[in-house]
Amino acid sequence: MSGPEPNTQVHRELKSLRDRVPQLTGTLVASTDGLLIAHDLPAHIEPAGMAALTAAQLSLSHRLAATAHGGGFHEVVVHGESGDVVIYAVGWTASLTVLAAPGANIGRVHLESRPAARAIADHLAAVTGEADAASATPPGTQTSNPK
Repeated sequence: MSGPEPNTQVHRELKSLRDRVPQLTGTLVASTDGLLIAHDLPAHIEPAGMAALTAAQLSLSHRLAATAHGGGFHEVVVHGESGDVVIYAVGWTASLTVLAAPGANIGRVHLESRPAARAIADHLAAVTGEADAASATPPGTQTSNPK
């Protein structure tokens, strides 16, 4: 494999995202089973614990979307008193979690984070050799199938 290692690339994506959106206070990439892949979190947040919480929320969000509308999950926003947490599906195997300060422009967070999630999916797919996995629809997502 030529070029930077995938974890280095994922870390670069996280740093770049935080550089583009100064209101972000932390970022994390975790596998769907709760394993920490990469993070750029403040010192007071334990990364492995946050990865596990993210995986639990991701699982619930997939289930809720499928139950409510029969469709898939793309992202969930949790508005908290002291800031927001946004979790994005990253292909089939991971999630991107961003922490935003109170009053952050969530539209801007989405505008910058959605492409970052796709880029991270590409980096992770390169590791597993699943070139099509990055652009594939996450589990539970329905796509139109003309017949």
